[in-house]
Amino acid sequence: METIYSIRPLLAVLVSLLTAFLILALDKKPNVRDTASFIAAIIKFLIVASMAPIILSGGSIELNLFTILPGIDFKFKVDALGMVFATISSLLWIFASVYSVGYMRSAHEKSQTRFFACFATSLSAAVGGAFSANLFTLIIFYEVLSLITYPLVYHKETEESWEGSKKYIVYLVGTSKILLLIAIAATYYLVGSLDFMPQGLLANVSASPLLLTIVYFCYLFGFAKAGIMPFHAWLPAAMVAPTPVSALLHAVAVVKMGVFCALRIILNVFGQGLLHTLDLGIVTAYIVSFTIIMASIYALTTDNLKTRLAYSTVSQLSYVILGAVLLTPISTVGGIVHIASHAFSKITLFFCAGAIYCSAHKTLISELSGIGKKLPWTMTAFFLGSLSMIGVPPAAGFISKWYIALGSIEAKEIPILIIILVSSLLNAGYFLPITYKAFFEKEGSCGHGHHVENEDVKEIPMVAIPLFLTAIISIAVGLYPDYFVQLAKIAVGIK
Repeated sequence: METIYSIRPLLAVLVSLLTAFLILALDKKPNVRDTASFIAAIIKFLIVASMAPIILSGGSIELNLFTILPGIDFKFKVDALGMVFATISSLLWIFASVYSVGYMRSAHEKSQTRFFACFATSLSAAVGGAFSANLFTLIIFYEVLSLITYPLVYHKETEESWEGSKKYIVYLVGTSKILLLIAIAATYYLVGSLDFMPQGLLANVSASPLLLTIVYFCYLFGFAKAGIMPFHAWLPAAMVAPTPVSALLHAVAVVKMGVFCALRIILNVFGQGLLHTLDLGIVTAYIVSFTIIMASIYALTTDNLKTRLAYSTVSQLSYVILGAVLLTPISTVGGIVHIASHAFSKITLFFCAGAIYCSAHKTLISELSGIGKKLPWTMTAFFLGSLSMIGVPPAAGFISKWYIALGSIEAKEIPILIIILVSSLLNAGYFLPITYKAFFEKEGSCGHGHHVENEDVKEIPMVAIPLFLTAIISIAVGLYPDYFVQLAKIAVGIK
């Protein structure tokens, strides 16, 4: 496998970081500020995309910036798994940069310069995490992402946003400061290195099974961004943030950083062989299966649209981990691909929730009767995104769920297959009624006998166009999944 030494991973990280400072300098020129954000998003994606041919051919790209201690470097390495995460986050920033301008101006949100600066910095942290060559570099970007998104969650500066942001930072920083420090210190003590290895850094270590099991669960729950119960409550609480934050950071960058880190631990720190030896794969599978079902049930019970989407995210994130811990190549491919399929469809759904709020000032599902006639593009996009969440072909979610289901059969874990099927039915149960209510119920009926006032509701182009494009992509990825499937196969070692 060819290794190329290049500065491009650093450039991909720096472009949005430098843009954040430019955004702050352009505080008094909002049009120029927002244009700069959009241009930076395109540049960032092009830098990431330029590395894809090397990775797809089986190569890798490295850049070692400096050494802290023997075996601990601040180092970048672009591989197939990192390319999946980086491609998604950099591409979706383009759409989010347009959507955010439309949303923030339509909703007359304050502190927009601070918002866009933190937004840009968070994308640097996400791509930095994607291209990290070891645990040390990954943890730095993981923590930066937690800290820089805190002002975004607290953006509205209300009592509710204070409570939500407090829970957000306590969960994410608290777990990393306690559990992750223990796990990383133990790993360095056992191996003398923190570098990711293809078969697992700890694969051949001589240590007691009990110690390795403790270290594993410290990692699994320490990366609380993955939203595994009971370390999930921060995610619904963070929905107090403006919808662009919920969309990109809580449907893509933040939560995907969590499951991406979990995959790094499963594939490149422990290795699936060691997990099989310790019988940790199936234990983890049932832990995340519990999260998948319970979060779906919670989603069914809430009337707030963003909260329902938040619990749906908690459920869907565990699919990624489930695919990997079934310990079969095909299921692992499905778990990795689900990062992409969930990202494109869930950002669409959050975009739609924001469009509804901007146009109609509605946040409750029970208030959406007949709104599809006034927001046809938005609600059609919502329907397409929900198809992917359910796993209906040809939407993207079908591909990843299909691979995971095949993996559960290959692993002879029929109960897991049943959980996947039941979860999909629950997805249908809390998504399809929203589309039915929007298009087929009469306007003015909210389902509880309350009257909903008629308002001058119409599509906002800068909001509606990005969300419809991401909806189309969520279908296109299902029809043409080759890019992400190929990257996933390279990451798993399938030729």
